[in-house]
Amino acid sequence: MPAFYIDSADRAEVERLLATGLAAGVTTNPAILDKAGLGSRDIPSIVGWATEAGAKRVFVQSWGRSAAEIADRGASFRALGENVVVKVTASREGIEAARQLSGGGEVLVTAVFAATQVLPVMASGAAFLAPFVGRMIAAGRDGIGEIVSMQSAIDATGSALQLLAGSLRTPEQILELASAGVRNFTFGPPVWDLFFTDELTAGSVEQFHELASSTV
Repeated sequence: MPAFYIDSADRAEVERLLATGLAAGVTTNPAILDKAGLGSRDIPSIVGWATEAGAKRVFVQSWGRSAAEIADRGASFRALGENVVVKVTASREGIEAARQLSGGGEVLVTAVFAATQVLPVMASGAAFLAPFVGRMIAAGRDGIGEIVSMQSAIDATGSALQLLAGSLRTPEQILELASAGVRNFTFGPPVWDLFFTDELTAGSVEQFHELASSTV
């Protein structure tokens, strides 16, 4: 069964989408916080209200110049709740920190742009890897192809690592990746809404409503 996450820290939007029961949780990073007018100081509050609204997982990103600093900060975030997943970047220091953190809970390695990066992440024991589809495509790379290669490597080696595809721009990208075996996706509210904007569906809904209402 696929898991869909909300890539936003806008409380109103996150709560609106969590209320549908379709979202498994929330993903954040420093850029997402900044877009919502928030900062690192707001992470405890975000974890609190997102959890209260029904998020099964809340992803928060650690940072630092050394693996030890990243791991220490990640451990402090983990203390905010059992549903917190610590994010680290796919740098040497980040993946080393993932190895240190993986024994105490789930870790996600983010900012992944090449299929070969899946290999050290598998060795780190991280639970999730987040490739950035749209940004790869914007940079002239075969974003879909890279992620399909990652999933193939995971399947072939029997690794427990799960891909959580991010930077998604369209439902079609999500469908293509799901067809290749990817099970976890995070995307912003505008993409969420695109799933419910098919004009033929809208026309049928209106027709059914009118016919049913006329015979009450």
